[in-house]
Amino acid sequence: MILANARQRLSREDAQLAVRLVAREDARALDEAQHRLVDEGIDAILDDPRLPVALMRSRHGAYASLPLFLYVMVRHALLRAGERDRAVSDYLAALLLTFGHKSRNEQISENDDELYDTLASLLEDVNDRDPRRAFLVRAHLGNRALWIAGVFPDWVEQRRWRKGGPDLGYFEELGKRGFELAAEQRIAEQYGMSDLYTAVAARFGLLRVALNSVSDALLFPNVNTPERLMRQVSDEARWKLAG
Repeated sequence: MILANARQRLSREDAQLAVRLVAREDARALDEAQHRLVDEGIDAILDDPRLPVALMRSRHGAYASLPLFLYVMVRHALLRAGERDRAVSDYLAALLLTFGHKSRNEQISENDDELYDTLASLLEDVNDRDPRRAFLVRAHLGNRALWIAGVFPDWVEQRRWRKGGPDLGYFEELGKRGFELAAEQRIAEQYGMSDLYTAVAARFGLLRVALNSVSDALLFPNVNTPERLMRQVSDEARWKLAG
């Protein structure tokens, strides 16, 4: 199962690199950043608005580990969207790290051989007779919906317009339901995930939009389609109204 542990994967080298990136080779700024690291902890550096820019533009940014890069990009996308819960940032970054491995987004766990290629097939197994497997299916329903709608929104929208596929609302609805169902199970409480699943379910749409911004800027930066423009305009209007 995926835990909110992206920050736990950061090394001492990651922390020192983040400090150097924030300082931008300025001796005084480096000394100040080092003191912040000691006095306030790594989160003060990770939340510094200079860090994502430096990761993208500084020559030293190429040395960042994947956990550091993804956590910072996800964290700052969520901050821009008004989501400050670090556990949520931790979880979304861990989701991207995990599902980035081949076929992992189709498996409810590394030890489960069955592959799920649709949300509908997962929905059919949310009440599996094995309580642990039912829990993993429910969590995976939420995770996979967030992965697809968050990272590949253009693909979802293009299939919708060209082939009559489900829209992003479909993924939001099933993803939210998956996290809600997972939060209800005792196993979620045992792993300390119940409150987090509840929070992700409640804010699924906002989290999807934040991941879209990461995907649009970093993974598919040169896409200029009517579908993307319509999605971005719709999301902006929706979340301004929600705010």
